[in-house]
Amino acid sequence: MTEPVRRPAARRIGLLGGSFDPVHRAHRALAEVALAQLGLDELRWVVAGRPWQKPAQQADAMHRAAMVGLAIADEPRFVLERCELERDGPSYTIDTVRSLQGGRPPEALPDDWFLVLGQDQYANFATWREWPELLARVTLAVAGRAGQPVEAPAALASVAHRVATLPMPASTLSSTDIRRRLRDGTSPDLLAPRMVEPAVASYIARLGLYRDPPIPEPRHSRIEPRN
Repeated sequence: MTEPVRRPAARRIGLLGGSFDPVHRAHRALAEVALAQLGLDELRWVVAGRPWQKPAQQADAMHRAAMVGLAIADEPRFVLERCELERDGPSYTIDTVRSLQGGRPPEALPDDWFLVLGQDQYANFATWREWPELLARVTLAVAGRAGQPVEAPAALASVAHRVATLPMPASTLSSTDIRRRLRDGTSPDLLAPRMVEPAVASYIARLGLYRDPPIPEPRHSRIEPRN
């Protein structure tokens, strides 16, 4: 008797994109809330190569990816996603989602994809490249500000889309503030563990990242694919 073909089970996958320049504790807190609230099988940290709506990053892509790897090493459901670093040109979320969703075997059940983003990104979502298709491909998981409901921006109010709210405590932590402190001479070790993971602080200190004047970028910074 021929056994029925087993189709690969559907997964619940989150995508958390950002420059992570550097990655900090608020990023980690958001990722942990997404894991718990959305019941994710995995959350992929998508390190941006060249975000088209942001200024140039201060740390080289190789360093930003390495710091994310250090920050998430203790959670097996966190995955460092390098696809934007390996792709030439500006980084567009729609290209990333198409690429990742296209890698599923045709016989597999479709995965559920969640795009984790902040409320400010949600408010500007209609400025993103090919955003109607992106809405059709993912559920938006929006980090709500403490005590405030998540409301659809006017441009999306009449567009059918799926939204999940991630309750987040108030936080003033930002990569901009961390870079400023480091540029002004604060020792990276003093930022751990409240602002950054200790392993990230050690990495920043060892390589002298974000200090003024900055250290030269490595000659070869392209991230090699990892199987």
